[in-house]
This record gives sequence, structure tokens and C-alpha cells, in this order.
Amino acid sequence: MKTAVPCYYHLDVEVSPERVGQVSRILAAHLRHWDLENHVDPVRSGTELLLRAIDEHATDKHISIEMWWNGQHLITAVGGDDRDLRPDQDLRTCLARIAAMSDGWGCCAAAGGSKIIWFSRRARAGQRVPLVPTAPAPNLNEGLDVPRDLPVTVLAAAAADGALGAAR
Repeated sequence: MKTAVPCYYHLDVEVSPERVGQVSRILAAHLRHWDLENHVDPVRSGTELLLRAIDEHATDKHISIEMWWNGQHLITAVGGDDRDLRPDQDLRTCLARIAAMSDGWGCCAAAGGSKIIWFSRRARAGQRVPLVPTAPAPNLNEGLDVPRDLPVTVLAAAAADGALGAAR
């Protein structure tokens, strides 16, 4: 069984229409490097949606993108310092699309007033492989005496003889 190694990636970028495709390719390369090929398309499209919406509505175009993989969940977060950006109004259609293609999403404010929008994808099980019944293991031909089959007095005498022998 392949064990998952936790992974983290951070990217600071100035959003512009030209950078959207570049950032998308960078994130896809990291996901492929982490062996997460099945998450490339959803993460790319979700990130592209957010970057285009931020480019259209935000005044401060400097953002940070982070990805975490813990073996079970892939979380992608986009954070910006624009205090005037209102995700509930400016990014409503973008967030609706992200909600439809992710397993979970959210928006929160950081201590400095910046806003963070994140979405997560769960690890999916691969194709099911039917189990093949195994042949039963051969039984032992000789049986061993179970200690409970012997009377308690015989067991106590054997234990006492062993303890006396060890003391001599």
C-alpha cells in the first residue's frame, strides 16, 4: 500500500490576465509531482475562476496561493489583501461554481483584514478490484495440549517445581 507524504506549496503572485494561465500550469505541475493527477483539472479551473474574479473586482492584485495535501484532502487557498473586496457580492458566481466542483469550500478573514477563499477535494478510491477468495491454510496434524485441559493441581505443581529449580 502506498503511503501519502504530506505536501505544501506556497506561491505569491500579482494577478493579471497573462498570469492566470501561468499560475494554473505551475499548480498543475506540483499536483502531478505529488501524484495527484486526478485533482489537476478541478484545482486548475477553481483557481482560474478565483484569479479572474480577483483580477476583475479587486483593487489590490497581490495574492498568495497555498496548497496542502495530507493524504486524504487537498486544500487550495487563495488569499488577498484587498479590504474592499466582498466575496459575498463580488465573487458570488465564482464561489457558486467552486462549491459545485469541490467537496468543501469557505471564505474567512485573516487578522490583518485580508480575505482567504479555500476549497478542498477528497482523495478518491481507485477502481474497485474484485477480491479473489484465497485457499484456506492447511491445518496442523498434531495438536498441542491446552493448559486448561490439565487439572489445576498439576499446573500448580509444575509451576512450583519450576520455581524451586530456578532458585537452586
